[in-house]
Amino acid sequence: MIAQDPISDLPTHQVANQVPPLIDYNLFETNPGLREAIRREGAGWAEDAARAFGAAIGTADAIVLGEAADRHPPELHSYDRFGQRIDFVEYHPSYHALMARGLEAGIHSLPASGQPGAFVAHAVLEYMLTQVEPGVCCPITMTGASLAVLRHNEPLYKEWAPRILANAYDPASRPVAAKRGATIGMAMTEKQGGSDVRANTTRAVPLGGEHYELTGHKWFCSAPMSDGFLTLAQAPGGLTCFFTPRWRPDGRRNPILIQRLKDKLGNRSNASAEIEYVGALAWRVGDEGRGVATIMAMVNQTRLDAALVCAGMMRQCAVQAVHHAAHRKAFGRLLIEQPLMQPVLADLVLEAEAATTLVMRVARAFDGASPEETAFARIGAAIAKFWVTKRLPNHSYEALECLGGNGFVEDGPLARFYREAPVNAIWEGSGNVNALDVLRALARERAVEEALRTELEAARGHDGAYDRFVAQIGDALRDLATAEGRARRLVEDLALGLQASLLLRHGPAAVAEAFVAGRLGGGMRGCYGALPAGLNLELILERVPGGGP
Repeated sequence: MIAQDPISDLPTHQVANQVPPLIDYNLFETNPGLREAIRREGAGWAEDAARAFGAAIGTADAIVLGEAADRHPPELHSYDRFGQRIDFVEYHPSYHALMARGLEAGIHSLPASGQPGAFVAHAVLEYMLTQVEPGVCCPITMTGASLAVLRHNEPLYKEWAPRILANAYDPASRPVAAKRGATIGMAMTEKQGGSDVRANTTRAVPLGGEHYELTGHKWFCSAPMSDGFLTLAQAPGGLTCFFTPRWRPDGRRNPILIQRLKDKLGNRSNASAEIEYVGALAWRVGDEGRGVATIMAMVNQTRLDAALVCAGMMRQCAVQAVHHAAHRKAFGRLLIEQPLMQPVLADLVLEAEAATTLVMRVARAFDGASPEETAFARIGAAIAKFWVTKRLPNHSYEALECLGGNGFVEDGPLARFYREAPVNAIWEGSGNVNALDVLRALARERAVEEALRTELEAARGHDGAYDRFVAQIGDALRDLATAEGRARRLVEDLALGLQASLLLRHGPAAVAEAFVAGRLGGGMRGCYGALPAGLNLELILERVPGGGP
């Protein structure tokens, strides 16, 4: 909550040495790394739109909406007052307001526009939206990424694409034909399988043509008030991908029953549900038995979005920590002037900058039409998903600690981000699933390894420590046959190598030098702030509002 004209002269004491709320600032204009990335990665044409969105999403009004959406989680209404089944999830108005801002800005539709750099533009906008409230990014991501799957069923795509691509938000619970826009959810995992979707038991009975009837349960259904869901079920030919609308073409409600909503640690503004299909009408998407291969067209996109929203949260955590330190005094001077606090803050900024640079480069690969860029998108999304999502929880904690007790209470944003931090490492495949996927891609697709090597080799000669680090990666890549047990270490090294390569080529010298010295030179330490001596921390802190002179 942002107080209006607070009273600081209280009967017992005067409130002093408090940090003003960080409001009414432009999340794009104040982020030099993001401004540089949008131009470098081919979306300079979207800079004006990004600047306008950054200003709108940084207002006090938008920040209050994010706080309220998290504070008032959705509620399930299984029945109406007459005892009739309605399976309706009620969201707070603040959630709807933020969904509208994201969809009206075209975050979901930009990648399908065909314009060069459109995926980068999408990434930049979603990166900023998540800094206000991450919970709305999940349904927006799924809605846009669903088109990559629906293309496997051309009639279905032609029917649904216009409403999915509409830059409009229509939360009404009614048949999609009567709506201005549509949102799409996912229902994949089941109790007995989790990430092992091949263990799914939901049955799909053919009704003729592409129509099937689904019966079974789903342990996690994301955004259950969406207009349709991509799901996996066992057809006669094996595990198959299906599209299940909430309403049948004749206007009747499709029997998708919401059993309960998950009581989640974070991501509270976005509903996740346990559901049952009770003879639900569904359309087959792709061939029978090719469900996993079909859905992967969507998963690779949503994996990148999982990484980029974590990069956005890292940025906001670093911004909040620096803002606090720039206004709070302790032991006679500002925190940001304290010799031991400076490297902690600089390290937080450094991590956020590296994450931003990586996800924006991978986003450009999604825009690319060449085989090399397609191959890099394939491997880059999995690497970024593994590493950036894993770095956020400790990053958010360290930023929270910079605020002391004020960071630990729910009145401010950092406690919310700390609760939110773990979810993206789990969503769309845990760390082990992504690490194994990287190994499979490297072993099976020669183009993937070549694209990765090209990216790493591009920074050779810039720094001796980097050159030695890349040589070690090369040794590891030559022994993939026995790599499964050390897959996490390999993917971690690949992520660090890619981040260092990008910063050495494109980042400010002070940032690149500190990243290589702190991450590659002697290996990472267990906590933030253990950077080597002699680095120019002031130039790193200038990358964040309040960190400069």
